[in-house]
Amino acid sequence: MRKKGIVAVLTAAAMVASMAMTVSAAEDTAESSGTSYKIGFAQCTLASPFYVSMKDVAEEYAKELGVDLTVVSADDDVTKQNNDINDMITSGIDALIVNPINAEGIAPSIEACTNAGIPVITVDRNINEGYTAYVGRDNEEMGRLVGEALVELLGGKDAAEGTILEIQGTAGDTVMMARRDGFEAAIAEAPGLEVVQSAYCDYTRSKAVTATQDLLQSNDNIVAVYGHNDDMALGAAQVLQEQGIEGVAVCGVDGLMEAVMAIEDGTYSITTMNDPGSLIRTALDTTLQILNGEDYEEYVDAGTGVIDSSNVADYVDDSLAFAAMK
Repeated sequence: MRKKGIVAVLTAAAMVASMAMTVSAAEDTAESSGTSYKIGFAQCTLASPFYVSMKDVAEEYAKELGVDLTVVSADDDVTKQNNDINDMITSGIDALIVNPINAEGIAPSIEACTNAGIPVITVDRNINEGYTAYVGRDNEEMGRLVGEALVELLGGKDAAEGTILEIQGTAGDTVMMARRDGFEAAIAEAPGLEVVQSAYCDYTRSKAVTATQDLLQSNDNIVAVYGHNDDMALGAAQVLQEQGIEGVAVCGVDGLMEAVMAIEDGTYSITTMNDPGSLIRTALDTTLQILNGEDYEEYVDAGTGVIDSSNVADYVDDSLAFAAMK
């Protein structure tokens, strides 16, 4: 749905600043107009490469745009994320970008933003209400695409059989639930496959290592591992290698370049793209559209796609942290 932004009074120079195409143009314009928006970015955690990359790109792109960006991490603590947002409201932010820990937990601080007239732009994960725009990807589709590709890799829905270990993200997280539901719906088409879920590993590799070790002790005939992100799946692959277990297909989500290069090496099977840099750049662009009174989309789908052995050569680039959309 296309909507109209909430602030519309800008000088011509300030408009140029909001649309800056280069660092020098943004800096020159902001300097001449004296206008610089103050934007807060409340990140859920910095415990995995995906979130670190999003933070780094946000800070770099904000400089190009000539905006004042404050980034804080909640460290997977809902209370801290509420406090972080309230602190930024007090500091006088013009808009809030937030990657919420879960859909409901930060409702009090989002309501405080609404009361203060501060637009809320959610990125990566959405909330139930109170947001102005959401920039993300269809995580259920990402899970489904991995599941469908895995079923084919294992011989097709009529022939595939065995146990799949599913390494889960964060409890109550909408991304986790969507990636779980999409994947399991695809796997359900193959009656010979059984999915066994791990404990929640919060998208971190170290926790996935422990969870995989536990699952390997209590399950047999394991044919695949699916992680709700590549970082956890790579942790599972590490355990398989250490225990000398071969022939297990390992797959995940996000297009982490380490995983993409492992696909090229033949030690990883499937991932789907979820470039965090493009997400946060789009979120910042959308935020400026809102603040500048321009038309904007209430939901921006950044897209995805499968990477496997058939197309991995198109995406390998060791200068990137995550595979870029083509």
